[in-house]
Amino acid sequence: MTIMDDKKNPLDDPAVAEELKGVPEELLDGGDAPTGTFEGLGGELERLREELEAAKQDVLYAKAETQNVRRRLEKDVADAKAYGATGFARDILSVADNLARALGAIPETMREDDATKNLVLGLEATGRELEKVFAQHGISRIASVGLPLDPNQHQAMLEIPTTDSEPGTVVQEMQAGYMIRDRLLRAAMVGVAKKPE
Repeated sequence: MTIMDDKKNPLDDPAVAEELKGVPEELLDGGDAPTGTFEGLGGELERLREELEAAKQDVLYAKAETQNVRRRLEKDVADAKAYGATGFARDILSVADNLARALGAIPETMREDDATKNLVLGLEATGRELEKVFAQHGISRIASVGLPLDPNQHQAMLEIPTTDSEPGTVVQEMQAGYMIRDRLLRAAMVGVAKKPE
């Protein structure tokens, strides 16, 4: 075997040449990779890694935003269930006020008279039913008389000079106040004690 035999081109073999028929010439130049094929691959690989990392961050942000939106929607649904009837409840309070005034205005003689006794009992039953419905929907009356003025629940309408109560104490309720669960539905209109002059 001579040195020339070591450098013999395999393409000179007719069987190999037949096998490689149709392969482009630039691929047949001794089996070497074309010049420039691997140049710049390191930079391209780094760019692709950066794009992959950015895409991962975008996915994480999208997941977090989706979770925040879901939580907000759950809270909105819960609030709608709990406080959805607030407007209607405010409107019906005037009906409750009128019924309470009507019951308070009934003289004792009408309560004992056989002709009107059933009417009074019916009105009282209506008042109890209204209170029951309020309770079922989380509507409760605000306590006022005898308590210190709470500006979050009471609206002071007037000051009443008195020595019977400490100044700032609610001594008269002109209109009942109500809460719907933990929110103010309507402030109680009250008279507050002050020192006499």
